[in-house]
Amino acid sequence: MGTAQESHGRSVLSAWALPLRRGWPSVRDAVIAAALTVIAVAASYGEAHPTDPRAYFTGGHHLPHTPNAALLLVAAAGTVLVWRHLYPRAVLACSTAAVVAYTLPGYVNGVALLLPAVAMGTLATILPIRRSVVWAVGVTAILMAATYVNNPLGGTSGGFDLVPANIAVALFAGIAVSNRRAYMDSLQDRAERDARRKIDEERLRIARELHDVVAHTMATINVQASAAAQLLRDRPEQAAESLAAIRAASKDGLRELRAILNVLRQADEPADPTQPAPGLARLNALATGVRAAGLPLTVTVTGQPCELPAVTDLAAFRIIQEALTNTVRHAGPATATVSVRYGDADLGVEITDTGRGSAHENGNGGTGHGLRGMRERAAAAGGTIEIGPGPVGGFQVAAWFPLSGDSAAPTTPTSQKARQ
Repeated sequence: MGTAQESHGRSVLSAWALPLRRGWPSVRDAVIAAALTVIAVAASYGEAHPTDPRAYFTGGHHLPHTPNAALLLVAAAGTVLVWRHLYPRAVLACSTAAVVAYTLPGYVNGVALLLPAVAMGTLATILPIRRSVVWAVGVTAILMAATYVNNPLGGTSGGFDLVPANIAVALFAGIAVSNRRAYMDSLQDRAERDARRKIDEERLRIARELHDVVAHTMATINVQASAAAQLLRDRPEQAAESLAAIRAASKDGLRELRAILNVLRQADEPADPTQPAPGLARLNALATGVRAAGLPLTVTVTGQPCELPAVTDLAAFRIIQEALTNTVRHAGPATATVSVRYGDADLGVEITDTGRGSAHENGNGGTGHGLRGMRERAAAAGGTIEIGPGPVGGFQVAAWFPLSGDSAAPTTPTSQKARQ
């Protein structure tokens, strides 16, 4: 039982005595406290020595004698305000006690009442509203009672009327500051969450870029290396063609990897204008690399090519690249066709092959990075995509991208619905 009481006593002491933050009082708090102390002491001295006492002390009330030493209590009530942000409760209690000690002998306390109000306002910025109101009511009752006991201007005159107004203004000002801080903190938290979300999205985008570049390059190199190993002894001239294709694929892959890494190293610097951005303008170069990997490929473009939004251009190119990479890796002996259709309000791309349709999903994983990456790219560009076995065998990827906000959805492609 004794241990529990001691623990409770220590917790109460901590609430009063321990600082809310470590360190010394700030220079700002020291300057404000010094200014308030000087003003309060000077004004209290003026209240104790008015030019015309008869203008204030009427109805049988007389000017009390206020020794200069009593003003030390006013100075103490103001000096403790230096620590109001470190020990807000203790400072409010000490400032109130000093003003009460100055008030009880019957000295005029008008200006001195402002000092506990400053401490009250600071406390209201820290505590919840209900607890702040309890403190405000308590301080108000104590100061009004001390003023009423021996008020030189009459029990309910002078400073007595100022107490509730001073404390109420301080309380509401503190609550307003607290609410403002909470609002600003919420804005900062929201900004930080948005920043983290954008960072995560950028990481995902870079991961997709790396996957597409590396998967396509390595698949091409793997196929050509296997062919070169088989042809090197019997048909070295054809092996040389495979090695040249490996060299071209690795060069292209390294160039794209370098571009991605430059974005990571120098995010704030402009991109190298000599490096073409991945897009449908590089479709012929992509087709050349795929053919060099041993996959017969036909590319068909219909409609009038136009300038595409960057996100759409990149998404369409990467989807074609990933689909052809899957064909090279998983379709076996096959041929492939890429169709690009430029419409008035939409862009359509379709990649089909004559290989083993189910091997694509089984080899790459229906929920693997390749197929999921194509779906994510299509969604990021506001388009739709269907992935699955072709209508007459093989495998098919069909994507549609809107080029205007009010474009209607396209007719469902002939491919089967994408696996979800």
